[in-house]
Amino acid sequence: MCRWLVSLISMALLLTGCLKSDATGILINSGSKSNSSVINLPEPRFSSDVSVEEALLNRRSIREYSLVPLNLSQISQLLWAAQGITAKDGRRTAPSAGALYPLEIYLAVRNVENLLPGIYHYEPEDHKIIMVIEGDLSDSLSKAALGQSPVKNAAVNVIISAFYERMTVKYRDRGICYVYLEAGHVAQNVCLQSTALGLGLVTIGAFYDDQIKDLLKMDEKETPLYILSTGIKA
Repeated sequence: MCRWLVSLISMALLLTGCLKSDATGILINSGSKSNSSVINLPEPRFSSDVSVEEALLNRRSIREYSLVPLNLSQISQLLWAAQGITAKDGRRTAPSAGALYPLEIYLAVRNVENLLPGIYHYEPEDHKIIMVIEGDLSDSLSKAALGQSPVKNAAVNVIISAFYERMTVKYRDRGICYVYLEAGHVAQNVCLQSTALGLGLVTIGAFYDDQIKDLLKMDEKETPLYILSTGIKA
């Protein structure tokens, strides 16, 4: 009865235009930003002309970026490198103790072709991003990061956060250490992918946790860990 009632209400909302269904059949809010809320990213590439050894050799912290925007293919590669799915059982590009995956990935967009500025959440299972906050927040993000200019001027900032409970439920206090290790794995993946793409990137660890958390409207149990500022080299 309850399932029938939910279906009936959903159908009524669809007919009135209050909801729309995406390609997976999931109902999503169709407010003023319905056309930009869910972005299916291009398929990532699994090979390139740059070897792992070359990327390791050439990786540097780059703090200045040009005004040239990034494109969705570059965004796709960066996010796939961070937490992309690489196996049918859900295993990802970065190792995770017990395959518990405590991390979340956000993308703060300032300058990307065909993508509205805002905060997006990466969904690795479907390789898509979902807008959670509309508008360019790079200035506020920079202020929360002690006024660091790379955060303000980057085309995008990749923000890594964690739910410690996903790890500590199995590993107890030791799980917190595993979360930090995993964040490092993810950051290095993104650093090397950025280098392979010819982009500039710097890792940022100095920021006010509470300000980043409030700015991104994170869950109360979620903790920001890392900011990766990236863009076209100046």
